Amino acid sequence: MPIVIRKGTALYWEADGSGEPVLMIMGLSFTLDMWYRLRPAIVSRYRAILFDNRGVGRSDTPRGPYSMREMAEDARAVLDAAGVESAYVLGASMGGMIAQELYFRHPERVRALLLGCSAPSGIRSKLPDFQRLQALRRAAGIAREEREWLLARILYSEDTERERIAEDIQVRLRHTLRLSGVLSQLAAILTWSSYSRLPGIRVPTLVLHGDRDYLVPLDNGRLLARRIPGAEFIVVPGAGHVMITDAPEFVERETLRFLAKQVAPVAPAVMPPAS
Repeated sequence: MPIVIRKGTALYWEADGSGEPVLMIMGLSFTLDMWYRLRPAIVSRYRAILFDNRGVGRSDTPRGPYSMREMAEDARAVLDAAGVESAYVLGASMGGMIAQELYFRHPERVRALLLGCSAPSGIRSKLPDFQRLQALRRAAGIAREEREWLLARILYSEDTERERIAEDIQVRLRHTLRLSGVLSQLAAILTWSSYSRLPGIRVPTLVLHGDRDYLVPLDNGRLLARRIPGAEFIVVPGAGHVMITDAPEFVERETLRFLAKQVAPVAPAVMPPAS
């Protein structure tokens, strides 16, 4: 089992495929397994590097609270363990925040950024639709699978097929959810902001965001793209927060298009023949 130890914390990671490296960072409470819809497309063309963030899955759950800086250093340690000097970095939700922080701390390790359903956090971010979380008031003492179905109201579009949500929930149920780890990750989100630093990003960036994202509303994606010089912004129609389940074909197509654009070699300039 591939493990890298950073300052006493064991981090589980995997690498799959071959070619240019793509680091994939998942969001709050989710393990790397939740990339399962997009991972095959990435692996078919690139070397995918994935890991469980501290606090979830097969990685350790050190005492919290965590910081975004700490989790970005975890991502750097995974790149080191994989023998990768720099990578194209995909981040979903909190994973997009980790990706931003990785760039701010180690810009030489990041070739391009793809930020999905993410935000700059801080007081300028638009808050979740808390009305959709009211059902969780009765979540104490109920089975985890039932809690996951309650959370689906804020994670997915109303039009998402129930079978797709059920598939995701079964993936999430593979690993025990450690509340201390999730709360420590949440603390990192609540105490972090990239807003003032975003104009300093100097790598190609694609911001993807669902127009039915009730957890991290669409305005957060717009704000990211507006603040990052030259960023491309694409709205994923009909998609909620878990875009890769709500609109898998759309997200796959735009992700591969963006990566191909960055990886494609630039044609050398051709000098005109001497007259």
